[in-house]
Amino acid sequence: MTMSKTVIAVGGHIGDMELTAGPTLAKMVLEGARAIIVDCTYGERGHPTLTPTVYREQKLREGKFFADTIGAEFVALDYSDGFLPNDEAVAEQIAQIIREARPDVLITHWLKSMHRDHEYAAQAALRGVFLASIPREEEPLERHTVPSILHAENWEDMEGFEADTFVPIPDEAFELWRTGISEHAFARGETYGFRFIDYYSALMEVKGCLVGHQRACGFKTAGTEKFALAGP
Repeated sequence: MTMSKTVIAVGGHIGDMELTAGPTLAKMVLEGARAIIVDCTYGERGHPTLTPTVYREQKLREGKFFADTIGAEFVALDYSDGFLPNDEAVAEQIAQIIREARPDVLITHWLKSMHRDHEYAAQAALRGVFLASIPREEEPLERHTVPSILHAENWEDMEGFEADTFVPIPDEAFELWRTGISEHAFARGETYGFRFIDYYSALMEVKGCLVGHQRACGFKTAGTEKFALAGP
């Protein structure tokens, strides 16, 4: 992998891409890449005791902490948890980020999920990829085609998902991910009890068994092009 790669990860809520794509983002940053996490909503309605206003501010701190920990950039779009619109405005925002950053890789949710925000974020990301790639006379930035698009493995987005691309995760990247994600209340099991950190740590070990590494993350490639991130 060259030192000049840029990767953008687009998630439905603060914490989604951090949790699922985070180990891969950490690996890429360690190898010299630029990583940008774009969270479409704050995810502020997911705490059983905190008000959405209070949890929103906490989620923003958690997202920033994670990004700082792995050396990524953090962007939160101004949409509310559960109310991400399925419209051009979201896709245009993502397209603008793509035109500015000119990523080699975009990671987002799988297109089928129990969460509408996940589905709409994935649709907006793919639409944003298209909008960024076409010539538009009113757009001052040059168009950009994203070479590789990956769907992250998320236990909430598993309908029809089958990983076909595996990224080995070295110990240093795993530890950075674990430090960063441990700041998220939901990942620690404080919201509705699911042991996210344990689940995704174990999942990385399972995927690692498939490719002969201690840990790996699985992705589904969009289209026919395979993304060659896997390596020694």
